[in-house]
Amino acid sequence: MARPLISLLLPTRKRPALARRFLQSVLATARYPEQVEIVLYADDDDPGSHSLACDGLDVVRIIGPRQSMGAYNSVCLAQARGDVIMLVNDDVVMRTPGWDEALLQLDEAVPDRIYLAYGDDQFKGRKLCTFPILSRRTCEVLLQPFHPAYRGAFIDYHLMDIFKRLEHSGAQRIFYLPAIIVEHLHYRTGKAAIDETYSARGRFDDDMLFAGLATVRAASLTLLANAIAGGATAAESLPAFRPMRKPPSPFHAAWLFARIFLLDRELPKAWRGFLWWWFTARYLASLVVGRKSTAPSATFGTKSRELSQR
Repeated sequence: MARPLISLLLPTRKRPALARRFLQSVLATARYPEQVEIVLYADDDDPGSHSLACDGLDVVRIIGPRQSMGAYNSVCLAQARGDVIMLVNDDVVMRTPGWDEALLQLDEAVPDRIYLAYGDDQFKGRKLCTFPILSRRTCEVLLQPFHPAYRGAFIDYHLMDIFKRLEHSGAQRIFYLPAIIVEHLHYRTGKAAIDETYSARGRFDDDMLFAGLATVRAASLTLLANAIAGGATAAESLPAFRPMRKPPSPFHAAWLFARIFLLDRELPKAWRGFLWWWFTARYLASLVVGRKSTAPSATFGTKSRELSQR
């Protein structure tokens, strides 16, 4: 096969039928399937996914231990060969014929190859880059585009936040592609039944991780801005991630999120307000869920639970 130009990163767990459905949708809709590769990560305790393949597609299989979602995608990225990188899930179906050609055209239209793109997932739509698309150069500049701290969520918000910082600084590099439909057949849309993979995820496990990675996102802005300006980025590094503990009360949570989000002038005001409101509301919701559950709550600074799906 020809060298792939597009790499789709696909962590999957105990959903071989869904993963095959996704692979078939890629083959059915790609204009040049020989230029697309799928880099698939399956856990070593999931033998039903170890032989996933699709005639007509280049499927690179990685079998390894259970890890965080950020780590899964980072491992897949290290094996990817494409110029355009896209994160996908096994509960996704590609709907738009020629989506691959459209992505390559976008990549060529941005001379310095610094961008974040995303299609319409038929769930979050324009509001969120649920399945982010980045150039290889953007991934290299960011150093850790899919931070391994994220257990199962917020990689999309993390990238959106970085590029909103960049947009606020004067460089508009977010491209929403509504004509490319990447349908997310998630149980919350009523398009799938909840299964073991969905139910294993702690809904609020990554909230404090996202808050604690604000300094990493600020440093990522500097990396992107330097790359756009033509400056050197090879010697740059990201700050160490320091886990944050869950605030002890709603008052402390509202103040903490105000300090992290509302007072961050690198962010657009509307995005600041949204993050403050949303994380404060999620904190309150976590208290309600915690009262209803007899399971011990997750704490930070301990070994994180390993999850496999956003």
